[in-house]
Amino acid sequence: MTEDSILVAFVWLIWTALAVLYAFVPMFSMPGSAMVWGSGAAVFLGLAIMTAAREIQLKSTTQRH
Repeated sequence: MTEDSILVAFVWLIWTALAVLYAFVPMFSMPGSAMVWGSGAAVFLGLAIMTAAREIQLKSTTQRH
């Protein structure tokens, strides 16, 4: 994995942790925020998957040449 994919995966982990905290920790009392952070986590998960897929594609193309 390159530094880019590691960074995107790390950001996804942070967004996911924040979504879980907002959803399950009652002292935050911000029900709408779980949806916002969860949506952000979904976006970053998609980016992480696309980045990893592109790296795999580039790696397999490089090995063929």
